[in-house]
Amino acid sequence: MQTFSCRCGNPLFFENTHCLACESEVGWCPACCNIVALEPLDSGGYRCTHEDCGTALMKCHNYSVENVCNRMVVMTDGHADTLCDCCRYNEVIPDLEVEGNRERWAALESAKRRLFYTLDLLKLPHGVEGEDIRVPLSFSFMADALPDQGLWRSTANQEKVYTGHANGHITINVKEADDVERERLRVDMNESHRTLIGHFRHEIGHYYWDLLVKDQDEAASIRVFGNHNHPTYGDALEQYYQQGAPADWPTRFISAYAAMHPWEDFAETFAFYLDMVAVLDTALHMGLSRAEYDGSLESMLQAFHQVGLTVNELNRDMGLLDLAPGVLAPAVHEKLAYLHDLIQRENASPKTA
Repeated sequence: MQTFSCRCGNPLFFENTHCLACESEVGWCPACCNIVALEPLDSGGYRCTHEDCGTALMKCHNYSVENVCNRMVVMTDGHADTLCDCCRYNEVIPDLEVEGNRERWAALESAKRRLFYTLDLLKLPHGVEGEDIRVPLSFSFMADALPDQGLWRSTANQEKVYTGHANGHITINVKEADDVERERLRVDMNESHRTLIGHFRHEIGHYYWDLLVKDQDEAASIRVFGNHNHPTYGDALEQYYQQGAPADWPTRFISAYAAMHPWEDFAETFAFYLDMVAVLDTALHMGLSRAEYDGSLESMLQAFHQVGLTVNELNRDMGLLDLAPGVLAPAVHEKLAYLHDLIQRENASPKTA
């Protein structure tokens, strides 16, 4: 992620809604793809102040009313869409009558915006129902429990909400936006990382399997990730939670959970690929990496390894978790190569439904 600049020269960041120096309101302009200072218009709305842009804009409803967004929509003849290019994917939002859920929703939206930034950086397709997309994408942020004095209590007569993906619809349990609860789950499940952005990157991996692989490239995927038809997902899930991952999983998978089933292997590896793209984008913009990065997988892995070593040591200085694994197994390298090729081919192909 790059930093941006206010018209006063102060640096702006991706989540900003105000410039701390000149106190201007700021937002994401979809016309020039920058966080920019907003100049109010006499007729209503705002003007983008980025050099050579000047687009007329309106705030997303979830920015102006709900205060969980910072994106703008382009205004034409005094009219604009109600929701921005990220919020329009929402099907269900958290119950805002529950204390703390607005803050949790804001955290979810912040992670989702970073997800879309990386997807757009990779030029990966996505769209909503009714658009020119083979598998429409949507999100639900729901809860099966309520916070009570720092703990989450199950609500009566309500089915459990599982974070997951089905036919283009991604559901995230709201309690994943609670830092304490998410860390408890990370420790209980013996995961090296468990983050909101990690959930989004994993679940979007399932989405892209449906969009780019299903009924199109399944044979090649099977050669790399294994047969997703045998065993069935249900059987594999039951076996995983009864027996856990095989002892040799680090030699074949990016994570223990990836060993559960080829679909989860694909999603976990896809999430790691997005991790690399996002980290390298930030590192290169911030001058943290001096490695040559020409867009090839090998240069990406080399640059990510360099950045990972640096940040791992910085994190250890502060007693934090490592950012990146020190070594990738050859089998994981092969899976990343498949994903890299899949994304490159998608970028090169004509865009059809």
